[in-house]
Amino acid sequence: MGVGGIVSTLRRWLNHPAAISRTEYKPVQLSVASAVGLRVPRTIITNNPSDANDFAARLPRVVYKPLSSTPLAEEDSVAIIYTTPVDARLIDPSVAHTAHLFQEWVPKEYEVRVTAVDDRLFAARIDTKSAAALVGWRSDYENVTYTPWEVPTTVKVGVTCLLDRLQLRFGTLDFMVTPANEWVFLEINPNGQWAWIEEEAGLPIAAAIADALEREQELDD
Repeated sequence: MGVGGIVSTLRRWLNHPAAISRTEYKPVQLSVASAVGLRVPRTIITNNPSDANDFAARLPRVVYKPLSSTPLAEEDSVAIIYTTPVDARLIDPSVAHTAHLFQEWVPKEYEVRVTAVDDRLFAARIDTKSAAALVGWRSDYENVTYTPWEVPTTVKVGVTCLLDRLQLRFGTLDFMVTPANEWVFLEINPNGQWAWIEEEAGLPIAAAIADALEREQELDD
């Protein structure tokens, strides 16, 4: 508590630890994204099997998503839960044991990873070549390709407002783009990885982060 309290008083952050902690809650980021005008898939977070079943039965397709990206330790192995398609038949009374996130499946043409550094956005289109990657590209990196991409003005405005509301200067955001070219917000990681996609898509993210930190130094001087 002593070290954390002292570190939290420092002024020079891309993201303050308190802002990171708050943003990592999925209900927070989804509700704020919706409030600033970004389209968000219909979502339910519940431990009520009946409510989860009704939600799945009302929609053509539904996926299950983890509420946290924390790996799960099971005996001598470590597992990660990826986005998983489900239907009403798979929802049983065990749902009552803890909170679960179910979300509508939105038909997509491709996905986009957006890395935001202050007012600069770096986007990469993500195309998939396997059934597993189509559901969740993180589950099959071998069948994913990346292309530098442009972010529509309306989405740029929404991302800027989202970062402002969440008090962030940096974030990695995931979008899916429908066949009708509509961008749908999936999530924001306030402390997301970026070096891999900089290399894959040739995006100058490291330079933008360095510039942002240098601006802080200039203000201090």
